[in-house]
Amino acid sequence: MSKDMSKLLKQAQRMQSQVMKAQEEFKKQEIEGSAGGGMVTLKLNGGNELVALKINPEVVDPDEVEMLEDLIIAAYASAQEKLKTMSDSTFGSLTSGLNLPGL
Repeated sequence: MSKDMSKLLKQAQRMQSQVMKAQEEFKKQEIEGSAGGGMVTLKLNGGNELVALKINPEVVDPDEVEMLEDLIIAAYASAQEKLKTMSDSTFGSLTSGLNLPGL
């Protein structure tokens, strides 16, 4: 194995270890999304699992169920966007230092 290939392999192994550690830490994070000025809030963990949902009683109106549904969907979308931004930031920084020839 050439010296460059050996160096590249060690770099890839180091990066794999860093990515695995970052993934474990990332799963422990909680991201909050909200809608309707905070009338509906929810939390996702880094594994994209819903872990909490809070609905302000003022927004619960039997005649406005569709609005409540829309607020829940909007709060989820808000948390998803934050989760993606956090993921890009965490994992993008890990791979940015990888110097792969030809890429």
